[in-house]
Amino acid sequence: MLYVWIAAIAVFVVLELLTPQLICIWFAIGSVSALVAEKLGASEWVQFAIFAGVSLVALIITRPLYNKYVKSNTVATNSDRLIGMEAVVTEDIDNMEAKGSVKVAGQIWSAKSTKGLPIKKESIVIVDSIEGVKLSVTEK
Repeated sequence: MLYVWIAAIAVFVVLELLTPQLICIWFAIGSVSALVAEKLGASEWVQFAIFAGVSLVALIITRPLYNKYVKSNTVATNSDRLIGMEAVVTEDIDNMEAKGSVKVAGQIWSAKSTKGLPIKKESIVIVDSIEGVKLSVTEK
């Protein structure tokens, strides 16, 4: 079992290094614990129990900390911030003719009507979503 645990450690560490988030570091920690148990003469079923238990405890302890300190630092991109904002139609919006534009946050964007209804120039709209480089808007 010695080589199984060494291989497991290597696989989990390599997988963790290849991913941008914590995916399987807990299993690497569990594998190290099982390797130590194997070196101390524990039976195979005890090794597997230690692997599973330590992996689970490591997951329970570290995942909330990861979510609190690492994942919470994600910032919406500039375009994501536009969703829910008011915009002014600068060119009539007509989905059938694939034309229309709006000005939001000081920028001009191509736009389409979320409901498919034409929207006149100078109307106030709300940005519903972003599809590529085009805003999907609803008249206010």
